[in-house]
Amino acid sequence: MSHPSKHLLAIEGLEPPHIADLLDLAESYALLNRSGKTQRDLLKGRTLINLFFEDSTRTRTSFELAGKRLGADVINMSVSTSSVNKGETLLDTASTLNAMQCDLLVIRHAQSGAPALLSQKVDAAVINAGDGTHEHPTQALLDALTIRRHKGRLEGLVVAICGDITHSRVARSNIHLLTTMGSRVRIVGPPTLIPADAARLGVEVFTDMKKGLEGADVVMMLRLQRERMSGGLVPSAREFFRFYGLDAEKLAVAKPDSIVMHPGPMNRGVEIDSAIADHPTRSVIGEQVEMGVACRMAVLDVLARRLPRNR
Repeated sequence: MSHPSKHLLAIEGLEPPHIADLLDLAESYALLNRSGKTQRDLLKGRTLINLFFEDSTRTRTSFELAGKRLGADVINMSVSTSSVNKGETLLDTASTLNAMQCDLLVIRHAQSGAPALLSQKVDAAVINAGDGTHEHPTQALLDALTIRRHKGRLEGLVVAICGDITHSRVARSNIHLLTTMGSRVRIVGPPTLIPADAARLGVEVFTDMKKGLEGADVVMMLRLQRERMSGGLVPSAREFFRFYGLDAEKLAVAKPDSIVMHPGPMNRGVEIDSAIADHPTRSVIGEQVEMGVACRMAVLDVLARRLPRNR
């Protein structure tokens, strides 16, 4: 299995065969996990460090579980209590991590480009677990795997990504992956939350929710990221839900067998109605979490194959 780089910093730039290979491997890990045969010796003797400068219980735990299921030694660095909080720069941290001789480094950072900078300064394979508003590559992989499991393909599907597109690294990674794999991607949201370069991304843009969802195979809702906004971009939560929150009435214009997704954490009653989020047949939100572990196992596996055996 080929991967074009030592690191996984972005989806942008990956070719369809590379993406398909990762999804196929992740599918095999999903089946393995469901069978209960999870512990393997693939990463025995390898060290995985989770370095999270932003909170994320879901992603960090998922990487931790993925590493442990492959037999790695997993270390979670709590940035809030580390030297970084006392003014240590990212490059100082890189130097420290290099001295520890870790093999795989998972980083989440509020600044776009931080994982790429780190990858130039450490010997470890670096995996981007979300950087600023740039990308979140493993989220796009787990979303694609979830879609493929339900629809049997990615090519030709109509996927509507809805809500706060501008501030969403999840949206960017998904747009790159899905358009590369032949899906028709629509982005739907208020004009204030649609990025200026949207047309360049190869998507159709809708500011009317019902028009955007018409005939969609997949409806992907995004969290309203108020922490990244400067004031005035959205009205009240109630107003946002009225126009852009996913409820039964708006979902009715999508295909009858369409699936509903959300990367979490959800703001129920803001971007999605609880009845839709918990729908027994339409919602695949729980499965996304399960596929996250499988996809991260696949990424760790593929990158570890490129590492020197004795460090």
